[in-house]
Amino acid sequence: DVQLVESGGGLVQEGGSLRLSCSVSGFLLNDFAIGWFRQAPGKEREEVACIAWDDGTIYYSDSVKGRFNISSDYVQNTVDLQMNSLSSEDTANYYCAGDLGSSRFVTIKSRCNRFAVDYWGKGTQVTVSS
Repeated sequence: DVQLVESGGGLVQEGGSLRLSCSVSGFLLNDFAIGWFRQAPGKEREEVACIAWDDGTIYYSDSVKGRFNISSDYVQNTVDLQMNSLSSEDTANYYCAGDLGSSRFVTIKSRCNRFAVDYWGKGTQVTVSS
């Protein structure tokens, strides 16, 4: 079974940094993508960043571009999200998600969509204090 387990959330001051990690297991082939999504109270879940496991292509939402960095560790089987220059607007529950399929047939941007993913982690809370 596919399992996605998030870690690394917590409380950080504005302007600070935090690193989230998603432990990935259970995929039988390399044809999948992993994404980070977030949901703040009263708001819809939104995409943050996604990375294709097979070819490493990456997508960032405009709200985090230049501040966040997503990366894959093929030894540890994790996908990390380095978050810098955090603001209170980044406060949310952050979810790791998995989407089955090859990068040959669909762009990473189109896969970075909460309606497109096949698996979800349970989430980890990130709180940015002002």
